[in-house]
Amino acid sequence: MILTLAIVTFTSALGVIYSKHQSRKEFVQLTQLQHRRDQLNTYWGRLQLEQSTWATHGRIQKIARTKLQMVIPNSSKIVRLSP
Repeated sequence: MILTLAIVTFTSALGVIYSKHQSRKEFVQLTQLQHRRDQLNTYWGRLQLEQSTWATHGRIQKIARTKLQMVIPNSSKIVRLSP
Protein backbone atom coordinates (compact mmCIF):
# COMPACT_ATOMS: atom_id res chain seq x y z
CA MET A 1 0.00 0.00 0.00
CA ILE A 2 2.79 2.42 0.93
CA LEU A 3 4.71 1.54 -2.23
CA THR A 4 1.62 2.26 -4.33
CA LEU A 5 1.13 5.64 -2.61
CA ALA A 6 4.81 6.47 -3.14
CA ILE A 7 4.56 5.63 -6.84
CA VAL A 8 1.37 7.69 -7.22
CA THR A 9 2.97 10.62 -5.34
CA PHE A 10 6.13 10.40 -7.47
CA THR A 11 4.07 10.24 -10.68
CA SER A 12 2.00 13.20 -9.52
CA ALA A 13 5.17 15.17 -8.76
CA LEU A 14 6.54 14.41 -12.23
CA GLY A 15 3.24 15.58 -13.72
CA VAL A 16 3.43 18.86 -11.80
CA ILE A 17 7.04 19.39 -12.91
CA TYR A 18 6.16 18.67 -16.54
CA SER A 19 3.12 20.93 -16.37
CA LYS A 20 5.14 23.79 -14.89
CA HIS A 21 7.85 23.35 -17.53
CA GLN A 22 5.26 23.46 -20.33
CA SER A 23 3.65 26.53 -18.78
CA ARG A 24 6.99 28.37 -18.67
CA LYS A 25 7.81 27.33 -22.22
CA GLU A 26 4.43 28.57 -23.48
CA PHE A 27 4.85 31.83 -21.56
CA VAL A 28 8.23 32.46 -23.19
CA GLN A 29 6.71 31.78 -26.61
CA LEU A 30 3.79 34.11 -25.83
CA THR A 31 6.19 36.87 -24.82
CA GLN A 32 8.18 36.42 -28.04
CA LEU A 33 5.02 36.50 -30.15
CA GLN A 34 3.80 39.66 -28.39
CA HIS A 35 7.15 41.31 -29.08
CA ARG A 36 6.90 40.28 -32.75
CA ARG A 37 3.33 41.63 -32.87
CA ASP A 38 4.53 44.97 -31.52
CA GLN A 39 7.30 45.09 -34.13
CA LEU A 40 4.82 44.35 -36.91
CA ASN A 41 2.41 47.01 -35.63
CA THR A 42 5.23 49.55 -35.69
CA TYR A 43 6.19 48.50 -39.21
CA TRP A 44 2.54 48.68 -40.32
CA GLY A 45 2.31 52.23 -38.97
CA ARG A 46 5.42 53.22 -40.91
CA LEU A 47 4.02 51.69 -44.10
CA GLN A 48 0.76 53.59 -43.69
CA LEU A 49 2.67 56.82 -43.17
CA GLU A 50 4.79 56.13 -46.24
CA GLN A 51 1.70 55.34 -48.31
CA SER A 52 0.02 58.57 -47.28
CA THR A 53 3.19 60.45 -48.20
CA TRP A 54 3.45 58.83 -51.64
CA ALA A 55 -0.25 59.36 -52.36
CA THR A 56 -0.44 63.10 -51.72
CA HIS A 57 -2.32 65.09 -54.34
CA GLY A 58 0.64 67.38 -55.07
CA ARG A 59 3.02 64.49 -55.67
CA ILE A 60 0.64 62.71 -58.03
CA GLN A 61 -0.02 65.93 -59.92
CA LYS A 62 3.72 66.57 -60.24
CA ILE A 63 4.35 63.08 -61.62
CA ALA A 64 1.43 63.45 -64.04
CA ARG A 65 2.92 66.65 -65.38
CA THR A 66 6.58 65.63 -65.53
CA LYS A 67 6.62 61.93 -66.40
CA LEU A 68 3.32 61.56 -68.22
CA GLN A 69 3.24 65.11 -69.68
CA MET A 70 -0.38 65.51 -68.68
CA VAL A 71 -1.94 68.97 -68.59
CA ILE A 72 -5.31 70.37 -67.61
CA PRO A 73 -7.35 70.75 -70.84
CA ASN A 74 -8.66 74.07 -72.02
CA SER A 75 -12.38 74.68 -71.66
CA SER A 76 -12.70 74.50 -75.47
CA LYS A 77 -11.42 70.90 -75.44
CA ILE A 78 -13.85 69.70 -72.78
CA VAL A 79 -16.85 67.81 -74.16
CA ARG A 80 -19.91 67.57 -71.95
CA LEU A 81 -22.23 64.62 -72.45
CA SER A 82 -25.90 64.82 -71.59
CA PRO A 83 -27.85 61.75 -70.50
